[in-house]
Amino acid sequence: MSPQELASKVGEGMMATDHASIALGIRLMHISPGAAQMEMQVRPDMINGFGTCHGGMITALADSAFGFACNSYNELTVASGLSVDFVAPAFAGEVLTAKAVEVSLSGRTGVYDVMVFNQKADCIAVFRGRSHRIKGKQTVPLVGGLPGDNQAHA
Repeated sequence: MSPQELASKVGEGMMATDHASIALGIRLMHISPGAAQMEMQVRPDMINGFGTCHGGMITALADSAFGFACNSYNELTVASGLSVDFVAPAFAGEVLTAKAVEVSLSGRTGVYDVMVFNQKADCIAVFRGRSHRIKGKQTVPLVGGLPGDNQAHA
């Protein structure tokens, strides 16, 4: 299986059980080794008292993209920390896109940057996530455990 095929299977398997992302309407648009792109439409129930998208919702979108990117190698990886800077507001009805890219991966730790844009390509937030791999564990099972997977994989 190629690295891209593996990333695609991991993305499919993760999305099937990521209830938080599903509840927020987050969609996986693309995944490749060390990278992921996800989208979310800002709903009225995501708006704070100031009439803008709650920062936690923007952070959740970025965190999901980060999680998919750092797990794309099918080695169970968790966040060890993150920082986020909000640079512009987002509003109800806008479609936000989070693009995560691997900056560094060494041993069991990684650094990933995520940029969040609206549909006009305005930068909304900049997120940096730090990851930690759990030794010896797969993100998703590759032996008959993925949706639509009828063959065992080595």
